[in-house]
Amino acid sequence: MSSEIYIWGALALGVVGFLAIDFFLFGRRGITFRSTVIWSIFWLALGMSFTFVMGAWQGRDAAEEYLAGYLIERSLSIDNIFVFALIFASFAIPVNKQGRLLSIGIVMALVMRAVFIVAGAALLDAFHFTIYLFGLLLVATGIKLARHSSEQVHPERNIVLRGMKRIWPGTTVTAAVVVVLATTDLIFAIDSIPAIFAITEDAFIVFAANAFALLGLRSLYFLLAGMMDRFAYLTHGLAIVLIWVGAKMLLTDVWKIPTWLSLLVIVLVLAGAIGISFFTTRGAQHEKPAGAPQ
Repeated sequence: MSSEIYIWGALALGVVGFLAIDFFLFGRRGITFRSTVIWSIFWLALGMSFTFVMGAWQGRDAAEEYLAGYLIERSLSIDNIFVFALIFASFAIPVNKQGRLLSIGIVMALVMRAVFIVAGAALLDAFHFTIYLFGLLLVATGIKLARHSSEQVHPERNIVLRGMKRIWPGTTVTAAVVVVLATTDLIFAIDSIPAIFAITEDAFIVFAANAFALLGLRSLYFLLAGMMDRFAYLTHGLAIVLIWVGAKMLLTDVWKIPTWLSLLVIVLVLAGAIGISFFTTRGAQHEKPAGAPQ
C-alpha cells in the first residue's frame, strides 16, 4: 500500500511540474504558429513516451492499455477544443485572455476527473453490473455523436451558471466563462472516463492517460482553434470508437476483446477519420480568429 501511495504521489508531482512548465513557459515570448506546433509535438511525444514507462514497469499489457486510453482521451480533447472555441466566441473573450482561462479550466478538469476516476473504479469493483451501464452509456453517446451535424453552445442554458447568477447577480464574464468551461468538461468526463474503463480498470492507468492528454491542451487549442472545419469527420470517427469500446464493455462476460485489437481499431478509425477530413477539405479557405497565431 505504501509503495502505491508513492507511485501516485510521483505521478501527481510530475503532472504538477509539467503543468507549471506549460503555464509559465508556453506563450512567454508570444504565441506564434511555430511555437504552438513545437509545444504540441512536445506534449504529444511526452504522453506517448509514458507508454514505455508503463511497459518497463508493468509489462506489455499495461503499456497497451495506457496507449489505447491516451489515444482516446487525446482525440476527444481535439473535439472538446472546438467546443471551448465556441464558448470563448459566445462570450467574446479576446485571444490574449483565453490562455489564462484555459489554464484554470485544465486544473479544474484534472481535479474533477480524478474524483470521477476514483468513484468509477470503486463502482466497478463493488458492483460488476456497472460495467454494463457504462457500456450502454458509451454506445448511446456514440450514436448521439454520429447523428449530430453541428456543434452549438448556449451558455445561457447552463444550469450551474444560471444558479450562480441568481445567488450572485454581479457575476463577471471571467467567472461565467470558468463556470461554463468547468461544467462542460464535467459533461465530457462523463463520456470519456467510461471509455477508458472499457480498456482497463486500473485507476492509475486511467488517471495517467487523462492527465497526459490534458497536458499541453493550451498549445493544442491555439494550434487547432482556427482549423475546426478541417476535422469534418473526426466526430464520426470518435462516435465509432465510443460505440466500439461500449460494445467491448457489454461483451466483457462473453468475449474479452484483447487490448491490442482495441488499440488497432482505435488507431485505424481515428487515423482514417482525420485523413478523410483533411482530404475532403483540402484547398478550402480557413478563417482564423482575430489574434490567432500566424
